[in-house]
Amino acid sequence: MPSSDAFDLDAYFARIGYSGPRAATLAVLRALHLQHMMTVPFENLDVLLGRRINIESAAIRRKLIHDRRGGYCFEQNSLFRDVLRALGFTVTPLLARVRWQVPADHRTGLTHMVLRVETESRSWYVDVGLGGAGTTAPLALDTEEAQATPHETRRIVRHGDLFLHQLRGRDDWLDVCEFSLTEPAPVDFELGNWYSCTHPKANFLNNLLVARAEPDRRVIIYNCDFTYRYPDGRAETRDITSPEELLALLAEHFQLHFPAGTRFGAPGAAWPV
Repeated sequence: MPSSDAFDLDAYFARIGYSGPRAATLAVLRALHLQHMMTVPFENLDVLLGRRINIESAAIRRKLIHDRRGGYCFEQNSLFRDVLRALGFTVTPLLARVRWQVPADHRTGLTHMVLRVETESRSWYVDVGLGGAGTTAPLALDTEEAQATPHETRRIVRHGDLFLHQLRGRDDWLDVCEFSLTEPAPVDFELGNWYSCTHPKANFLNNLLVARAEPDRRVIIYNCDFTYRYPDGRAETRDITSPEELLALLAEHFQLHFPAGTRFGAPGAAWPV
């Protein structure tokens, strides 16, 4: 995958509104992780507009930084990888299987990108690209103890060579994704991205998803539902009644602006006539 040579940190920091230190420390990693999640929305809107997702670094920077758009995991975590490497962190990109709201007996594909980051003599799980279920802080990989984040409590549980990222729900631990620490080949990310934005059965071709973290809640659009979800598991959901209302919500809550009349072709987001 492309390197982070000549990365414009000033442009990225302006994009996310960050003005803090630029050292490869855990405190900086935590601050950037949270600020990115609160500023750069998770979204698959280009896929629903019939566009292939380009995960070359230059294309990602143009879209997420200069065009002030969001993206999905291969875009978000590729960008964050380049940021962290430019700051001096050691970063290893990994592939994962999404387990969020997936039946226990259903084996998902390796279509989610996450990062392993080394700092202060520990390895950390980092993921700024999982929408409404993503962690808002890095998670230590060397413990199975519960870990607090600015939002939900999380943990990493090990099963042999596999690791399971879990979120503490109201009554139990909920699976988020499964991964190993084996570094994939660059082509593996290309294949995962290609499936995610082209395969007829891919989630992102069939559902509209937009999400962003706020200090005390998450803001989520899933097809025709607009939701505020809180760290204690409470949720306030209402219907989005028209494509015009969707465009207004995208602009108001995610700073995503599209021309009047734009329609996103998600089968799961069809409005009644």
